[in-house]
Amino acid sequence: MKILYINVLFNSGSTGKIVYELYSHARAEGHEAAVCYGRGRKRNEENVFKFGLDWETKLHALLTRLTGLTGCFSPFSTARLIAFMDTFKPDIIHLHEPHAYFVNLRPLFDYISSHNIPLVYTMHCEFAFTGKCGHPLRCENWRTGCGNCPCLSDYPKTFFFDFTAKMLSDKLGLLKKQNMLIVSPSVWLASRIKQSLIENKDIRVIPNGIDTKSIFYPRAYEHLKIKHGIENKKIVLAAAPGIMSSHKGGAELLRLAKALENENIKFIFIGMSPAEARGSFPENIIPLAHTENQQQLAEYYSMADCFVICSDMENLPTTCLEAVCCGTPVAGYDTGGTKETVPSPLGRFAPYGDTEALAESVMLQLKTSFEPSDYESLRNAYSSKSMYKAYEALYDQLVCGRKEHLKR
Repeated sequence: MKILYINVLFNSGSTGKIVYELYSHARAEGHEAAVCYGRGRKRNEENVFKFGLDWETKLHALLTRLTGLTGCFSPFSTARLIAFMDTFKPDIIHLHEPHAYFVNLRPLFDYISSHNIPLVYTMHCEFAFTGKCGHPLRCENWRTGCGNCPCLSDYPKTFFFDFTAKMLSDKLGLLKKQNMLIVSPSVWLASRIKQSLIENKDIRVIPNGIDTKSIFYPRAYEHLKIKHGIENKKIVLAAAPGIMSSHKGGAELLRLAKALENENIKFIFIGMSPAEARGSFPENIIPLAHTENQQQLAEYYSMADCFVICSDMENLPTTCLEAVCCGTPVAGYDTGGTKETVPSPLGRFAPYGDTEALAESVMLQLKTSFEPSDYESLRNAYSSKSMYKAYEALYDQLVCGRKEHLKR
């Protein structure tokens, strides 16, 4: 089977790592797999093609700000993607994140439908059924067609115009023509897709998977305690790109650290910009810059006594999966699909913004003793191999269905 994965990133960021794992497992299973991605550094791996042109991505972002339209530009990058598809001739396409200023959606979806290529579309966020938003938060306009957008200044931002009704209508029309199966990583997002205006929805839930074999498993970490001078303290870890942003809950994390400043706890926040990491923080916080070193990140997860997440909205946050697979319990805010990642008692979640309840959840996790065996079922459920096998069954279903259709 010839499988083509399309995403914004490859082997970086949460969706880029997921695509890398799927691509690697597909090749290991004897399939001919390829990846086309739009942003990030070029990779020298077989059938891995960065079709996005960096200068055009920047132009796309600028035009979005000026016109209010996104997913409508990048003609040269999109032509490179279509040329690759013409040559590779995939039996099935697995689409992940198509936003972030790197592809023109209409020619991409028109090509897929006109060639009757089965499409698996994993929706990692809500972009597919909103005018522009990845997470509309408390806005409900997507249920009725968007327009009068209250979030024009949020990503993907525009300075002047509101074309969210048009962009949603266009996306719905393009999706309607696809021989498509939708995958959601969480039950929460699947329920949102069902409530959306997407027609003829065939939705499956497949949790994201991570490398639990060679990266995310309990590690030795004493060298990190020596490095940071941490002795006889409980460690609470938070990690996310742009961790101090409002979306990732930077202010909430600071409030949590303030609420627990008299406890014997050291907080470690990973994911700051270099300038932020050099800033001034309370004594109970160790600020660290963002890292792409997954081995090192797994050591921090293993060292932590509790992992905490304060995002205002997530689908199925990979950081929670990584933490629990390294043997660390989780506490956080109950937003989106976050609570699904780690069942109680390994996961304890509080209403968003309730710092006192979150502090209580953290303290409960720090006082509770868990056995290594408590984590085993989750490590199996979140392994990248389990994720791939679930997707492979869908690929077989769709490709066999297409062959039967062509025989008639």
